[in-house]
This record gives sequence, C-alpha cells and structure tokens, in this order.
Amino acid sequence: MLKPGLNLQLGQTLTMTPQLQQAIRLLQLSTLELQAEIQQALESNPMLEQVEDDDANAAHESAAAESEIVEGDRLEATTTHDDVIPEELTTDSRWDDIYEPPPAPKGVDDRDPLENTSDDDGEGLQDHLLWQLHLSHLTPRDQRIGAALIDAISPDGYLEGDLETFAETISRGEDEPVGIDEIEAVLHWIQQCDPLGVGARDLRECLEIQLRELAPDAPARDAARAILEHGMDSLGKRDYKALQRQSGVRDPDELAQALDLIRTLNPRPGAQISSNTSEYVAPDVYVRHDHDGWRVELNPEIAPRIRINDLYAGMVRQVSDARDSAFMRDQLQEARWFLKSLHSRNDTLLRVAEAIVRRQQGFFEHGEVAMQPLILRDIAETLEMHESTISRVTTQKYMHTPRGVFEFKYFFSSHVGTQDGGECSATAIRAMIRELIGDEPPTKPLSDARLAQILADRGINVARRTVAKYREAMHIPSSSERRQMASMPTGNK
Repeated sequence: MLKPGLNLQLGQTLTMTPQLQQAIRLLQLSTLELQAEIQQALESNPMLEQVEDDDANAAHESAAAESEIVEGDRLEATTTHDDVIPEELTTDSRWDDIYEPPPAPKGVDDRDPLENTSDDDGEGLQDHLLWQLHLSHLTPRDQRIGAALIDAISPDGYLEGDLETFAETISRGEDEPVGIDEIEAVLHWIQQCDPLGVGARDLRECLEIQLRELAPDAPARDAARAILEHGMDSLGKRDYKALQRQSGVRDPDELAQALDLIRTLNPRPGAQISSNTSEYVAPDVYVRHDHDGWRVELNPEIAPRIRINDLYAGMVRQVSDARDSAFMRDQLQEARWFLKSLHSRNDTLLRVAEAIVRRQQGFFEHGEVAMQPLILRDIAETLEMHESTISRVTTQKYMHTPRGVFEFKYFFSSHVGTQDGGECSATAIRAMIRELIGDEPPTKPLSDARLAQILADRGINVARRTVAKYREAMHIPSSSERRQMASMPTGNK
C-alpha cells in the first residue's frame, strides 16, 4: 500500500550557470564569430569599452595640436589679403562666389571620389548572362524564355533540367504554348554568350561548343571533334587504343595534338564568373622558432582589446534611483564575467596550442613524415582537462607555422601499429605513400600491394586496402591509371 511521506537525500549535481554557459560558448567560437560576439557586447553593454592604442592617441593629440597652430597661422595670413569674408552674405550665396579655391595639384583626379572606387559588386553568372540578354535584339517572348533558362544554369555553367519541363513551365505564363524548337533556339543563343560553353547540357556539348568557335584551320580541330563525338567514354577511361579505333584518328601525332587541344578547353565555363569572395583564415596563434626552441604566441589581432569603462563603473554607487543602480550593477557584473571568459578562452587556447607543438615537434622540424599519432585524450590528460573542452578548442582554430597555416585538428590522427610495438600516425603514412608514388618509375607504377610491402619493410604494418584508402583520399589514381597516363601520347614527339 502506497503512503505519502518525506525523504531527505544528499547528492551532487552539476548546474550550468549562465557564466559557465557563456565561457563554453566563447571557447568554441571561431575567430570571426568571436569578433562579432565582442562587437555585440560593446554595443549592448555600456560598461565595456574598446582599448585604444596609447601611442596612437598621443600621436593623434599631438597632430591635433599642431593642426590648431597651423590653422591659426593660416587664419592670420589670410586676413592680410584682400579676400576678406564680408560680415553679411546673401542667403543664396556660395563659398566659391566669395573665395576662389587654389588650383588642384597636377595629376589629382577631380572627379567624384565614388567614381574611382572599385565597381566589383560580386556579379554572379546569372547576372552576367542576364546583362547580355537585356542587350540582345531578341523578342520579349524570347527574352522571357532566355531568363527562365538562365535561372536554371548551375554555377559551373551547365543547364539543369530537360527542355520538355521548361516548355511546360514557361508556357504557363504565355498566351501561346512554347515549343521545344523555340527553347532550343534561345538556348543556342545563350551558348554563344560569354563565357563560351555556358548553357551546355553535358560535358561533351560544352567542349563541342568551344571547339566550334575555333578557326576551321585550327590544328587538330576536326580530330578533336571526332574524339568528342565518338570516343567520349574511352577518353574518360584513358583507353587510347580504343579511342583511335572509335574516332578514326590513327596517326599518334595527330591524336596527341587533338588531346592537347581538348586539354585547353574549359570543362567548367561558369566558374570563370563567380560571386563568391575569397575568405582568408585569421590564425589564432603563431608558432615561431628561436634560440630557446619552438614558441607559441597568441595573435593579438584576432579580437579587439576591451576593458571596463572607469567612468561608468564609478557611477554605480552615485546613482540614487534603485532601478538604475540595479541595472548598472548587473551590466558591470556581466562585463566582468565577459572579460573573465575571454581571458579563460585565450589561456586555454594557448595551453592547448603549446601542448600540440610539444607533441608534434618532429612535424615542425621534418614535415609530415615525422607526424606523431595524437588523439584528444592525450592532450586532455596532459592538461588535465576534459576531452569535450579540447574538442571545442581545436574546432575552427588555426595555427600559423613556418610550414603553413593548419587547423588544430590537423595535428590529430589515428595510428597504425609498427613491428617493434610502436605507433605511426596516419598522416605520416599518407606522406610516405605520396613520396613513394612521386619517386616511382612512370612506366612501372607501384601497386597498392607493393606499397604495403615497402611500408612493411620499414616496420609499418598496414594492409593493402588501407593503402588504397589513403591513396584515394589524396586523389591519387591507381597504378593502372598512372601507367596509362605515363603512356599517353603527347604532342612533343
């Protein structure tokens, strides 16, 4: 029988306070996200202010004082001339009517400054094609068909969709149904636009469009068109014997010239015009080598320096209104916690970076072949932190080294056992495979089994399928494909 009652229990629970949640969130932010977070805190919390460079402020004040002196001297000099400003001016008078400005220095552009700025607005492929469409002499009906086709062109320049679907869709907004022949005519016009080859429905059509625009007497033009028309599959497989048989190009020199011509064509014409802007990585830490060894430093430019505003902080006790006083105290406490979380983030980031550099010192001195196996648990145990903390720190954080810029997670990799009981990292094995393939004889490429045997001779136990997986991850062709590439005819014979 159930009876109501009271029980007293003692236990421990972990409570995620708002301050702890803020510290965790700042820890996993990237550099750009952290800058946006700091900017938002500066705008929302009056207790925070950005620290200005003292030297810059002093120079600015000195320059301002000198400017006042110069302006004073200039004012005294101008009053000695006849160009004295009258005490009363008409309401519609202009400064040029009273004082004639000195002529502009020779070579200075007197146009609107906005006209001299860059006009790069990130135009995309669709905008570029629509601009050409609006300048054309097509009928309004054909322009509407062209706009619908342009909207279906991928960033690489290929038309996505079939003409029957386009005909059905475009006909809904027209008084008369749109025929397939009309769409093909407009599509043919689009394919002649810049960039050449845009609007193609497959790779063969894209390359054929570019070949048709070449001069009729261009070397190997007809042979290249025959290869694209009859031997596209063999070309992709690099089966040159079948390619000669299918295309009818028997002469090896002519075949080599045709292949060289095809290589000059652009399989992705739309990529020439892209609205995507390059994004540059801002490193979180710098790794340098000096007489004391490898040194790790935080990047001072990744985030603006902020501090507590002394003026507003001193007003907390002076405010008499209870509501205003409570608001200012809360803002001051949030500002202090925010600064503490930022300091904790930078300290943790620096400690993790230093631990990684110590473990991967061989990489910095000898390259990828000396990379040591490393997992998150190793760094967590070294720094006495939780693995989740190390995972947050190493995500979207970058390290600038003499060998390049790398993400923190790049230095973590799985390991493979060696014959002497040791371990070798997967990154080092991939570097060895790439080095072995780079030094192999072109006519006798190393198979995956042979690569596994060479690694086994070096004491690294790795299976053939593992070698194949690493090779494919590095986008290296198989041994048979590399042999075909080595035997591929060239035009330099």
